[in-house]
Amino acid sequence: MSKSKIILITAFEPFGGESINPSQQILSKLPNEVNGYSIKKILLPVDFIKAPTETIKEYDKLNPMAVIMLGQAGGRNGISIETTGKNQMNARIPDANGYLPQNERIVSYGEESITSTLPNVKIIDALNSINIPVSLSSDAGGYVCNTLLYSMLYYNKGSIPTGFIHVPYVKEQGHSPFMEFRDMFNAIITIINVVIEELEVV
Repeated sequence: MSKSKIILITAFEPFGGESINPSQQILSKLPNEVNGYSIKKILLPVDFIKAPTETIKEYDKLNPMAVIMLGQAGGRNGISIETTGKNQMNARIPDANGYLPQNERIVSYGEESITSTLPNVKIIDALNSINIPVSLSSDAGGYVCNTLLYSMLYYNKGSIPTGFIHVPYVKEQGHSPFMEFRDMFNAIITIINVVIEELEVV
């Protein structure tokens, strides 16, 4: 079955007592089409079971050419390009369903870690060129973001560009460090365009 000219993008609802999740705000403002590619958006609950299940279900339905997952990482001062999904759930706070896993594996017999297949170096270069703070991160945490990243990479075996992007707090959340929303949004649009450029080369 040939892939469709679709990019699947996910984001999360607010969690941890916050009323805002900047990844949700970005998702809501993304266009439905970028450079001839349809942008399909899913807002996910911060739930260890539902987030990967819903994403994989949509993945199977859409047969996209790339998957870009977004989430919030408070305490970081720039865009974090996650390079690695770890086979571990280790929650500091319960998820939306009250689940609080401690040092549990995501896939019983899965590999310890799986590498993102986004064009990470090109993404870093593109964001640096527009002066948006960005770094590679090898630790997506032990919460639902990491579980989603690992689960998706495990499921599609990295067969298409697949990865996770963490954004920091947005100014309106009242925490420091933070990033202006327009910079976050421009970063994600830039990342989508870099991924499309890679798809067009292949």
